[in-house]
Formats: sequence, structure tokens, C-alpha cells
Amino acid sequence: MQVPLPAGLPAHERFAKSAGYELVDWYNDPAVKGDDPIENRPGFAALLDRVGNNGVRIVLVEDVTRFARKVVTQELGVISLNRRGIRLMTSHGDDLTETDDEGRVIMRQIAGSFAEYEKRRLVRKLREARERLNKLGGRKPYAESRPDTVARAKELHGKGLTYRKISEKLAEQGHVTGRGKPYAKSAVQKMINS
Repeated sequence: MQVPLPAGLPAHERFAKSAGYELVDWYNDPAVKGDDPIENRPGFAALLDRVGNNGVRIVLVEDVTRFARKVVTQELGVISLNRRGIRLMTSHGDDLTETDDEGRVIMRQIAGSFAEYEKRRLVRKLREARERLNKLGGRKPYAESRPDTVARAKELHGKGLTYRKISEKLAEQGHVTGRGKPYAKSAVQKMINS
């Protein structure tokens, strides 16, 4: 008898449980953009070190867009895992490292191309919206509107904290958005780069 899995579990956890896989560790690159080169990802390097030493043969990602949003980056990551005999699986059960079936390879690359396209389209739309807002006298830069928050964010960044951790620390110290919520990672990144 199959027991239904809780609906609140993330997709990759549900897939792992249903496929009988044990999740032994988690890796991510929180301060790395989805299109950054694979060799610049400390989380990916740590994952390679871990799986190379403990017999893990499957790496599970939610979907191809959570692995990489540029086809070249995606392919380099897949090749890197494939050379080590490690399968890269999605939470839908797709084996991204399958190379014997040309159809699967091209479908993986097409999915990666669409992810890259969608990301570029979204970035362009957001940039255009910001530009329109600024032309209408919209938001002021954080350095101008919240100089104390920007200074604190830069100080925390100097201590090596991730954008998410900086956001948490800022919120703990009362530095929140106009709606009383912690700053998004992207907002923290803008503060630090201002």
C-alpha cells in the first residue's frame, strides 16, 4: 500500500521519497546568479567534493532552471557530473545526464534555452518597468533614501554574510522595507553595489 506524501513538501523531497532516495545533504549557491559560470559556484564545488568521496550517485534538483539558467552553464555542469558517474535528476524524474538518447539531450538543451530566454525576458521587463517608474519620479536609490541601511548592509557584506543573511540581520536591527518586511536579496545586492 502506498502512503500519500504530504502536499507541503518541496517537489524534490516528494520525488526523493516516492523514488526511495535518501536525501543526505543540501547544496546551494545563494550569492551566485543562475547564469554565473559553473566554476564560480562554491556550493557546486562543495557538492562535487562531497559526492566524489561518499558514493553518492544521484544529485537531485527541483528542475533544470534551479540548476542553471544558461545553456552553456547547464551543459558544463551536466558534463562535470557525468564524468564522475553521477546522475542529475529533476523532481519530475528526468535524468539530465542521460546521453545515450539524443532526443533527451536535445530536450534538456531546449528546456535550458527556454529557461535562459525566460530569464532574459523577465530581466528586461523589470528593467523597463524601473526605468518607467524613475521617469515618473518614482523610487530614489537606496543610498539616497536609506543611507544608514546601506552602510549597515555594506558592513555586514564585508563580514562575508550572504545577501539573505544580511537581509535577516538588517530586519533584526529594524532596517525593513516601507511595508515592514525584510529586504529581498536583490535589494540587498543593490545596496551593496550602490
